[in-house]
Amino acid sequence: MDEPERRTDLSDLVRGRLDALRLSYRAAEEMSVDPEGREAGLLWKRGTLENLTKGQRIKAPTPGQLRALAAMVQLPLRTVQDAAAGQFFEMDTIWNEDGDARLVAQRYAEMSDEDKARLRAIVESWGVKGAVPRSGDNK
Repeated sequence: MDEPERRTDLSDLVRGRLDALRLSYRAAEEMSVDPEGREAGLLWKRGTLENLTKGQRIKAPTPGQLRALAAMVQLPLRTVQDAAAGQFFEMDTIWNEDGDARLVAQRYAEMSDEDKARLRAIVESWGVKGAVPRSGDNK
C-alpha cells in the first residue's frame, strides 16, 4: 500500500524565505528566539532547519518554535501557523475577508464547491472585530 504524499507547506515556506532573505542555516539558527520567551534561548538547531527545508520528517514545532520561526523568516505568525497546520496536521485555513476570523478544516481541497461555500459563509459570519480571539490573544 502506497503512503500518501506528505504535505510540505511549512518546509516550502521556510525554504523560500531563507533563500529570499539570503540566510544560511547557521544565521537562521542564531535568529531562532521566541520573541515572547527570549529566556528559552535558541529554539531551532541548524540541522533541524535543514531537515525542515528539505522536506524531511521532523517533530511538529511547539508554539514557541513557531513564533521564533515567524520572527526568523520575517512573516506574520498566522502565516507560519497556517503552513504548520497544513504540513503536520493536513489542515487548511479559511480566513474571512477582514482577516479577523479563521476556520481550520481537514481536506478542504477535496470538498465540493458547495461545501467550501458553506465553510466560507460560516467564517464570514464570525468576522466581527473582537468576536473571535486570534491565536496569541489573551482577551
